[in-house]
Amino acid sequence: MPQGTSFADAEASYNDADFCLYGIPFDRTASFRAGAREAPAAIRRASYNFERTHYEHGRYDAALYDYGDCDDFLLPGDMMDEVGFVMGPAVRDGKFTIAMGGEHSVNIPIIRCFKEKSIALISIDAHLDSRDEYLGCRESHACITRRAAEHLGLDNVFVLGVRSVSEEELDRDDPIRFIDSYEIMESGIEKAVRKAMESVRCEGIYLTLDIDGIDPAYAPGTGTPEPFGLTPMDVKKAINLLGDRLVGFDVTEVCPPADPGGTTSLLAARMIKEVIAVRSCRN
Repeated sequence: MPQGTSFADAEASYNDADFCLYGIPFDRTASFRAGAREAPAAIRRASYNFERTHYEHGRYDAALYDYGDCDDFLLPGDMMDEVGFVMGPAVRDGKFTIAMGGEHSVNIPIIRCFKEKSIALISIDAHLDSRDEYLGCRESHACITRRAAEHLGLDNVFVLGVRSVSEEELDRDDPIRFIDSYEIMESGIEKAVRKAMESVRCEGIYLTLDIDGIDPAYAPGTGTPEPFGLTPMDVKKAINLLGDRLVGFDVTEVCPPADPGGTTSLLAARMIKEVIAVRSCRN
């Protein structure tokens, strides 16, 4: 990729890489603000703001490969086929994959790259995203934990930071388990993360970060902002607590058109670098 269009320090070939990064510029099921398809480019630009040596982790040596972007499709099904085709080999090869959405629906095909019931999904999100369908679409950003539960099992899905839930998501026999942001504010993120880790059945954990899980005071540039959210430090602590068990990561719902100054893109890039640093320092 041309200089400046790849994620910072992504200089390795695919064969040599420990971490493989992918952009998924898709936002066709967005229901409030569109624009998340612009996020991969914005996050890559923001990644150059940060030092390779972290104050708290020290210098880490990580072999990064940036594939670039998947094609931008109109239909969710086409996007999902593309993501499976592009990211599936990296998952099967045991690479640590990092995806930059795009809206949260991009998580659905990523999870399907893993074998059924082989990993757990922990989501940080303002919304439970557990509808069977939304606006007639089963592959909507509002359905990602329901689709994950179908593939991984209900006992392998957990959401942190929820503060917006529809009645239909709770009034059913198989609700997705979650801890709301208010409990996290009272009891702390460490307790919530440990409960989630103990609750899921599989050892390996895939972490998906919908940036709206973070309070819009810190991350204003997102598609569906919801007040009373987590802090960036909460998410950083969560990544560190999950670090030994992480098998993959994505950050979604950054919306550059709604992000004056690029604050949210910077935060997303820093969370990616946090994941890379934590995994590199522990392996």
